[in-house]
Amino acid sequence: MKKSFKFQFFTVITILLLAVYSCESNVPEPSVITEESVWKTDQEALATANAVYPPLQRLSSSYSFLLESATENTISFEGADDQAGPLVSLFQTDVNNWYPTKIFNYLYVSIGEANRTVAKADSSYAGGTLTQATIDLASARAKFVRGLDYLYLTQLWGEVPIILSTQSSQSELTTRRSIDQVYTQIVKDLTEAEQDLPRYDAIRSNPSKGAANAILARTYLSWASKPLSQNEVAAIADSRTDPAQVSWDRDKLLKAVEHADRVISSGNYGLEANFEDIFGVSAENRSKEHIFTIHHDGDNLGDAQGNHQTHCPFTFRFDLYQDTHIGPADVTLLNRWSDNDKRKRYSLLTQLSNQDEPLVGSPKSATDYKSYNFEYPATSPRFGKYIHRNPSFHTVAPGTESGQPNNINRIEIRYAEVLLIKAEALLHLGKAVEATEVINELRNRAGVVPISLLTQETLEDEWTLELFFEQKHWLNLVRWRKLIGTVLTETPKFEYYKPVYRSVEAQIAQFGPEKDGSQAGSVKTNYPFFAKVNKHLHSKTENVKGKFYRFPIPKGLSGNTLGIDQNPGY
Repeated sequence: MKKSFKFQFFTVITILLLAVYSCESNVPEPSVITEESVWKTDQEALATANAVYPPLQRLSSSYSFLLESATENTISFEGADDQAGPLVSLFQTDVNNWYPTKIFNYLYVSIGEANRTVAKADSSYAGGTLTQATIDLASARAKFVRGLDYLYLTQLWGEVPIILSTQSSQSELTTRRSIDQVYTQIVKDLTEAEQDLPRYDAIRSNPSKGAANAILARTYLSWASKPLSQNEVAAIADSRTDPAQVSWDRDKLLKAVEHADRVISSGNYGLEANFEDIFGVSAENRSKEHIFTIHHDGDNLGDAQGNHQTHCPFTFRFDLYQDTHIGPADVTLLNRWSDNDKRKRYSLLTQLSNQDEPLVGSPKSATDYKSYNFEYPATSPRFGKYIHRNPSFHTVAPGTESGQPNNINRIEIRYAEVLLIKAEALLHLGKAVEATEVINELRNRAGVVPISLLTQETLEDEWTLELFFEQKHWLNLVRWRKLIGTVLTETPKFEYYKPVYRSVEAQIAQFGPEKDGSQAGSVKTNYPFFAKVNKHLHSKTENVKGKFYRFPIPKGLSGNTLGIDQNPGY
């Protein structure tokens, strides 16, 4: 009797968690089920390939906490300071932290599903209701995701085990491969995937040739920067000085430009005329800027986990006095954008209207769209890109009754990033004039004055202004070898880093007693909030060191030791 896909999926997940993530030598090999070793229909083939995605759904929110909080820009108040998110924000991440544990392990769960798909594709033959085209497509989708998985793994952890079989040996599960070996496998997977993927897919959570080329461009740019080896990280693990700059790999920069140009010349993607049209549920599978996304249906709707990027930066919505789970580290971050930069109000917002606010003395259906200010002395700005807003009125969002849906797809890569990749590669190739033309496409869309000639400093600014809180900043700082220097230089400039915010008592002495907001028109102050921010900012500068160029090799999902050599300093 043919087993259902649901049974197959959870059986494989169980096997992976026991066999792939446990390093106990007495774990038995899973039995080979002959009837599951080949596909019989197109539906079976695509269902098997689709199993690579649920592990990635679990990571959409987690990337925010790990990659954003480990920079100067972001703080996390997701619970007390001994909880996972705040510990990353405090630069106190260790092997027990849930976020590296979750991301590392579920990337390998996804890889395990990809390996199963590729193995079945290699064993299955067309016939009946199973076509060769579907076999090739299923294999290509699996290889695309496997390549993306390994790109994240090597960027976050450096040398990692390369597991390409469902029957890997214990040594393969635990032996860390060189950076070049991992990148070579990533390129191989993405290149092979590109051959059999469709030129374009209107459903952006399905990989396409455009998506493969976009991730290849990202891969080659990262590889061209000559990522730090284990020994190089060990040399700076306890240092508060960034590693020395290196000469970029010219051949890999050329490949980054080549693959970026393939995306650009395809004609299938482009910049949205309005920056605000990139984001929100209404943009899904409609925005020409989306190249590859992670699909989300929302909690308890067939989704492995809803995309809580919508919830965590706007946790308590219009309650100004509750700490969001994750937020900007300072009000001065607003100064990075000029006031006429159209990207500003969607990247960091200071005011939003509540479309569910009842009009006083009127039926509940009537609203007055009351405006709330997210700024001192009550609170700080909010990350704006994932706040669910009224598509017709971008300054308005539903209130507590309509809620903050977490069924929004995560944008893994969009067209603007491809332009930034191309510009950076061109700049390092000595082609600043060509790079400037590319960057000015983004600046023209943003409504700001074009630049005359691109510099490294301006390039770094454009990465920040365009992709703020899109989980690229930490990766950029590591690639540019500026992680430590940026934290040590920028954080002390922040308003909330000043000694006056160190305690409630110090703020009372400087600004006067807290206001409770009970009088009409008064604004309640929130001194405890700013004291917490101050603590996190000082902890970042006190704790940052070279080991944070990587995250710790975590334990398995069940708390078991994986048997993989630890990264330096942890």
